Amino acid sequence: MSEPDSTALLADLLRAARAAGADAADAVLVTGASLSVARRLGRVEHLERAESRDVGLRAFVGRRAAIVASGRVEPAEFAALAERAVAMAEVVPEDPHAKIAEQITPATEAALLDLVDAEEPAVGALIERAAAAEEAALAVQGVTNSEGAEASWGRSEMALATSAGFAGTYSRTSHSLSATALAGSGTDMQRDYDFSTAVHLGDLEDAANLGRNAGQRAVARLNPRRPATARLPVVYEARVAGSLLGHFAGAINGHAVASGTSFLKDRLGQAVFGTGISIRDDPVRRRGLRSRPFDAEGLPTAARTLVDDGRLESWLLDLASAHQLGLASTGHAVRGPSRPPQPAPSNLFLVPGKVSPAELMADIGEGLLVTELIGMGVNALTGDYSRGAAGFMIRHGSVAEPVAEITIAGNLAEMFASLVPADDLRFRRGTDAPTVRVEGMTMAGA
Repeated sequence: MSEPDSTALLADLLRAARAAGADAADAVLVTGASLSVARRLGRVEHLERAESRDVGLRAFVGRRAAIVASGRVEPAEFAALAERAVAMAEVVPEDPHAKIAEQITPATEAALLDLVDAEEPAVGALIERAAAAEEAALAVQGVTNSEGAEASWGRSEMALATSAGFAGTYSRTSHSLSATALAGSGTDMQRDYDFSTAVHLGDLEDAANLGRNAGQRAVARLNPRRPATARLPVVYEARVAGSLLGHFAGAINGHAVASGTSFLKDRLGQAVFGTGISIRDDPVRRRGLRSRPFDAEGLPTAARTLVDDGRLESWLLDLASAHQLGLASTGHAVRGPSRPPQPAPSNLFLVPGKVSPAELMADIGEGLLVTELIGMGVNALTGDYSRGAAGFMIRHGSVAEPVAEITIAGNLAEMFASLVPADDLRFRRGTDAPTVRVEGMTMAGA
């Protein structure tokens, strides 16, 4: 849809909400299209194109609010949609914190973020990309099978309008590629993968390099051992280190803080990480995977330092959690058509350190390099951490034998305090970190 069509439709829906008795309202229209191909052992196993168009209306009656969503975006049905939303709002409990933004501030110009790759790829191009990745993986010596390769493209548009007068839209494209290889045979098989995601095709990783890396990673994991239980330094490979940032983002989520369910709820302004550690969130990064010119409540977005020199500087807040905490929103609201706004990070990253991953491990006599995490065992209230893992032992500063069927455990507060980053940051997921080292964790093995 074009921008005038989206904003005009939402303006009609808001007028219908007012006519039905709403004191205030906001509405979102989310439009999407996607194309994906899966190929395995030379054959296309899956080809799918999908399109969607969903509208959501949040109506306020005093301090009561309700949301109604629909996959049918028909102006003739807006009056009935608005009447249902208002009728629901009249009977739900009051929420003293729910509100819409009353002051309109100009948002970043969407075009400056460069979030749209104009050309939609042909099916044949996606098949060729997946084929190149899988064939490169299969060509690696020791690779014996493939779980396939997938290539996809997508485009979405987010439009938001509020009864306070805000109206805005932005679009985003995505290109993705992944490959999974198997090495070994029988019960001794190992698997690994590689992937790449980008807003613009030109930023996507080369398919052959990606497939080759997937194959080499699978071969490197052959014949893993189960080491003895020990307390030792743990190094998280860059592509799994971002999971620690995910736990941090959950702990500084305004709703968790306001409800008292975060182990960091009393730590604002205090040292949470070591000296020199910085964590930033940048929703206006050019071509960022989660960049956005405004948040889901119409507030402008801006880059923000969440941790500065180890000190926790900010929560992630939407209007409701900010009101509950007596603070201002940080512009981190996200929402879909059928759910209310809630805070979430955008392009969240740990600022890289000054040493290479090899230098980070150089003084470790015995340690663990984690390359895969399994399951989820994190207590948000206490920070207790326990996850299944696989990877490689570190011996005398070098990567040694592969290991599997282990569990690593600690407490996030202690882990954050000892965390040291390497210099190999790459923006691959939207929540990204370089390789990091954490001291004194428990590795449970044989």
